[in-house]
Amino acid sequence: MLALGKSTTPAHRKYVIRTMAFMIPYALVNTGAIFGAFDEIMGKPAAWVLALVISAPVVGQIWATLSLIRDSDEFVRALTAKQFIIASGLSMAVASMWGFGESYAGAYHLPAWLIYPLFWFFWGVSAPFIRTSK
Repeated sequence: MLALGKSTTPAHRKYVIRTMAFMIPYALVNTGAIFGAFDEIMGKPAAWVLALVISAPVVGQIWATLSLIRDSDEFVRALTAKQFIIASGLSMAVASMWGFGESYAGAYHLPAWLIYPLFWFFWGVSAPFIRTSK
């Protein structure tokens, strides 16, 4: 994938813009939550609105990534799809392993939303090793 400042294709430029458009609000709402901006609604039905608001950029980012795949040339499409599949598979494997650890081995409970940063962690870790579309 090209660096942020070196976007050369229209598909990649759109991806960068979409990513910023979704991740800036995501970061702002989470920062507000960390600093207590939503403490008064926690545990109340209104907190579901907050859950939906913070989930919307996650859905948007997945859409942006799938749009990058759709709009790219064959090589980038194949490479990005391969990265997406590998990161998804590794994330599901780790989440399942940990979930079974919670159920059967008394492992500490982790929130389900952690699968999203786990996905991007595996994307980043695997990307340098994915160099072919085969």
